[in-house]
Amino acid sequence: MTSEEFQNWIQTYYEERGWHDLDIFIRIGFLSEETGEVARAIRALEIGRDRPEEERGDYQQNKVALTEELGDVLGNIAVIANKYNISLEDVFTLHRNKLEERYAEKG
Repeated sequence: MTSEEFQNWIQTYYEERGWHDLDIFIRIGFLSEETGEVARAIRALEIGRDRPEEERGDYQQNKVALTEELGDVLGNIAVIANKYNISLEDVFTLHRNKLEERYAEKG
C-alpha cells in the first residue's frame, strides 16, 4: 500500500465509522495516547514489563504489537494531514529535504 492509498483508505474508513469529524484537539489527544502505547510496546521489546496482570509475549509477539501501535500513530497522523489537505507524500518529502539541508556537509 502506498502512502496515498493509506491516506485515502483512512479518510474513507474514519468517515464511515464517524471518527473523522472529531475535534482536532480530541484527535491530538488520541495521537498522544497512541504515542504512549508505542513507548509501552518498545519497553516490552527492550526490557520487558513486570506487571502480573499482563501476559508476557515473546519477541515476535511484542514486535507485532509495536507494528500495530505504529499503525495507530500513522492513522492519526493521516487524519490530521487529511484535515488540512496535506499529503503524506509531501510530509515525507519536506521532512527529508529539511534534514538533508540542515545536516548537509559544508564544503
